Order: sequence, then structure tokens, then C-alpha cells
Amino acid sequence: MQGNVLIAIVVITHDRLQLLERCVADVLGRTSEKTKEIVIWDNGSTDGTREYLDALRDPRLRVVHSPENIGMNAYARAFSLASQGYFVELDDDVVEAPPRWDETLLEAFLRIPEIGYLAANLVDDPNDSASQYLKYLREERSAYSRRDVGGIAILEGPTGGSCTMTSRDLYTRVGGFGQRRRSVYWREDARYIGKIHRLGYRSAVLEGLRVRHAGGPYYADTAPAKFDFHRRQWRRTARKDFVKRLLLRAPLVASLNARHGWFEPPHTYVPRSFDAYGDRA
Repeated sequence: MQGNVLIAIVVITHDRLQLLERCVADVLGRTSEKTKEIVIWDNGSTDGTREYLDALRDPRLRVVHSPENIGMNAYARAFSLASQGYFVELDDDVVEAPPRWDETLLEAFLRIPEIGYLAANLVDDPNDSASQYLKYLREERSAYSRRDVGGIAILEGPTGGSCTMTSRDLYTRVGGFGQRRRSVYWREDARYIGKIHRLGYRSAVLEGLRVRHAGGPYYADTAPAKFDFHRRQWRRTARKDFVKRLLLRAPLVASLNARHGWFEPPHTYVPRSFDAYGDRA
């Protein structure tokens, strides 16, 4: 291994102190000596997060207090402050990870050079919206392809940014996460994946590394911007699926689509957040 084989972790947070405390203690606190920088970006929290972060004592830690909530745009700004060779995007609602999880992720990333974005797997938690959606994709949609690369089991398929590594070199080459100045919540990880795919890199989940993600309305109130984003996405998918169901009623379309893969079958998954808000329109 050559160059800077050390890790910088970025966490952004906003008014989720109860989750952030667990993330700091049971995730960031279980990192190895490979992690040299931790940047926590506080998006204008008013629930005691500022005071909690200012009381932390860790020489690796850099806290940024933003006067306003800039949402996912904070990732681009926070990563610009990091100087290590490998970056980890970590959600503040990842609340438990095994000891030296960062080293496990790094070692796998270095051994699979064609993977440009490698995520930790999620513990199956019926109350966590992310793990349940991935379970649906895995078990009902067969969206993942399992591969063994030099003894490392990976799942190629949809990859989110809950706890995910990329290299500084690749991040710089594709222009990083970017920003949307008029949007607080958006899928910066999906756009990043699209960028690296165009360069021939792939994204995957490290099957054997599992972290606990506490996402969705069971664990914390959903921010209005995030809820609005997912509601728009869900409604867009519902409209597309309505058209697909009409097409599949036509003679031979279902069998021909199964053979040629013209379009994905309609989805059956309903996000739990919509159940919580009573919105299925």
C-alpha cells in the first residue's frame, strides 16, 4: 500500500442529539488508529447539539457550527476540510458498529480496486426504514449480485451513504458530492455513484460488515424537507408503476419484458414514513 492510507470521516447532523450521542460513542468511538480526522458538521441545531459537540475532547475531531441548515450540501463543504487519503460518509443515525469497523472497510476497499464506493451492510431492524428497504430490494427484487473477490464477499447493487467509503483521489476526479443551493435534502450519494459509474467504477455493500442504522419515524421526527423529497419520489414512482401495470396487462408484454428487461416491474414497497404520516395519495 502506498500513499496516504488513512481515513477521514464526515458526519452531518441537525437536531438529533439523542442519535448523535450514540453515533459518537458506539461508532466513532470504535474506530481504529487508521482514522485520523473526524469532521462533524452541525447544521444549525437548537437541541443542545452545539453544547454537546463543544464538550467533546478528541484530537481527531473538528466541529463546524453552521448558522443555518444547509442540509446535504454540508457534505461537500465538510469533505473539503479533510486531508486523508480515504473518506467515509457517515450518517448521524448510525448508532452501533463493531470495533475497528473503519479498518475493516478500508482493507476491503483497498483489495477491490474496481469498487469506488463501498458501504457497510445494515443490521436487519424492523424499525429502521433503510434496512427494511434494502431487505425488500434483496429478497423481493433480487437487486443484488453476490460476488467473492479474494475472500471478500460483496453485494453489488443499490448503495446508500449511511456508512460508505470512497478514495480522496476518486472523489477529487469526479468533483465530489456537489451542492444544490436551493435544496436542503437530496440524494447526494446517488449523484456521486452516477459519476463514478461513468468512469467505470462500481458500488457495492461489504456483506460481512454490519452496522446498526436508526432511521425513519420510529427513531426520530422526519425533517420536513426530507419528508417532502421522499413523498415526491414515491408519488413519481407510483405514477410510473401505474403505467407499467397497464402495459403488463397487454398480451405477451409480461413474458417479453421478463425476457428482454425493458423496464423494472412495478414496486410493492410502501415506505414506512408514509404510513406514519397517513399519506398514501
